Amino acid sequence: MKKTQWQGWGPGEQAEQHYLVQPRALAGGGDVRHVSEFLRASGWRDKSKAGGPLHMESPDRTVRIAYDPYALPGGWTIHSRAGGAISEWSAHLGRQTPVEIVAGLTDALTRPRTAHAPNVWAPLQEQNWHTRFEGPDCLATSPDGTAWMQYRHSPDGAAMWWTGAQDNGNGWTASFTPTTPIHLVQAFSAELASPDPVMRPRGRVPASARIRTWSVSVMPSQLRAWQQARITAARAAAWARNSAQSARPRANARPYTPAGRARTRR
Repeated sequence: MKKTQWQGWGPGEQAEQHYLVQPRALAGGGDVRHVSEFLRASGWRDKSKAGGPLHMESPDRTVRIAYDPYALPGGWTIHSRAGGAISEWSAHLGRQTPVEIVAGLTDALTRPRTAHAPNVWAPLQEQNWHTRFEGPDCLATSPDGTAWMQYRHSPDGAAMWWTGAQDNGNGWTASFTPTTPIHLVQAFSAELASPDPVMRPRGRVPASARIRTWSVSVMPSQLRAWQQARITAARAAAWARNSAQSARPRANARPYTPAGRARTRR
């Protein structure tokens, strides 16, 4: 079949109305492909069935990410099995968790861990979140009071990370097991606290008195270029990681024996 070019692209394209939404925590779920396309470009396997929920698997098969908008309560499930020094952990994020905030965690899964000690509260405090410590528990709330991040202990002694945003029925919650690597929780909190607005198309902006919006006209080619830049960055990082791994010397390489040197028999 001969492919035809979509008339919405190129010189004849028409601008589309979008909205910049702030705070981002109340912007609604957004396009799931913001997460899935980055993972796919980073070498993750797409295990989804046609027409079914999203299922992604890490290259080493230790982490699985699922997004199911049909089940109740629905949303994101991220699970990592135990391996080596890593304990089993999982995270559950509500369906209306903005994909830009979800990507804070999922993007970090594709990057090597830095040597710096992670601090979940640092990104929040940098954005003037109010932090309160009560014994082993800690609660941070956004300046407008719509979002929170909490580490708490239940009466039975179990601990968990709990976070979310709420405004008159429009919102979401997320939880992380205490074994979740701290640098991943920090990556999530950094995106949660970011003051940068996120973009949503017309008709996809939640009804909320607590959000601020700015109307912008965007060309489809601009949207595609922004998306492609993110995918290209993921591919470049994956290529660099694979190249570094393939360049490492084999640990079980046999010692070099000069040609013509006789081997001594025992």
